[in-house]
Amino acid sequence: MTGTVYLVGAGPGAPDLLTLRAARLLERADVLFHDALVHPGTLALAKRAEKIAVGKRCGRHSTAQRFINKRLIDAARRHTTIVRLKGGDPMLFGRASEEIAALEAAEIRYEIVPGVTAALAASAEMGISLTQRGLARSVAFATPRIGHGAGPSNWATAIAAADTGAIYMGAGQAREIADALRAAGVPTSTPIALVENASLAHSRSFVITLEELPELASEAFTGPVVMLIGAQFAVAAAAAGGRELQIHSPASQRPLATASK
Repeated sequence: MTGTVYLVGAGPGAPDLLTLRAARLLERADVLFHDALVHPGTLALAKRAEKIAVGKRCGRHSTAQRFINKRLIDAARRHTTIVRLKGGDPMLFGRASEEIAALEAAEIRYEIVPGVTAALAASAEMGISLTQRGLARSVAFATPRIGHGAGPSNWATAIAAADTGAIYMGAGQAREIADALRAAGVPTSTPIALVENASLAHSRSFVITLEELPELASEAFTGPVVMLIGAQFAVAAAAAGGRELQIHSPASQRPLATASK
C-alpha cells in the first residue's frame, strides 16, 4: 500500500487565502515538501508533518526536480498523506507536470488542489480587473524564464496578442522583457503594473509604461513580482506618474491610493 501525494496551491502568500481543502490537508499531512517562499503561517498549519524545503529561487541553490520527484515517491511508500505545497497554483508555472509524470510512472496516487495564482491576487490588490467589458476580454499568462535545455519561447507574442498580460518571474529581466514586448509590437505607451509580494502586508506596487520598464532593472525587489499589462491600468499610471503606489491594510480592503515620492 502507498499513500497519496497532494499537489497543493499555497496561494500568493497570505495564509488566509488558502482554500479550506488545502488547510485541512496541511493539518493531516505526515510529510510536507514546500517551496521556498511559502509563508511561515501557512507552514505552521502542518503541525504534525515533517517539513522539507525543496524550493527553487533564481540565482540561489535549488533542489533538482528529479530529486524532488524521487523524494515524493519514497515518502508515498512510507506515509499516508504527503503534501507538495507550491506557491500560487500548482498547475501554473509550478512544474506540476513533471511531478505528476513521475508519480504516475511509480503508480503513486495523487490529487491536485488549486490555489490563488499571483496575477489574480495582484489584480485584487490594486482593485483593477484583468478583464473589463468593452476593453479587455482575453488574458495571457507568460514567463520569460527558459529552463535549461529548453528551446526559445514566443511568450512576448502571446502577451501582445491578448488584451491583458500577466508576466511571472520577470523582475530581474526588465530590460529584456521591454525589448521583447516592443519587438512583438506592444506600444511603448502601454501601462504596466508591477506588484511585489501580492496579498502580504508589505506589498508594494508600481504603475509605469513599457517605455519606463527598463528603469526598474536596478530595483531591489525582495519578493515575487508579477507584471500586469493592459489598457485598464492607464488610470493608475496617470495617477502614479511612474512612482510607487502605497497600498494599505488587507488586500480585500485596499483602495488604490495616491502616489508617494
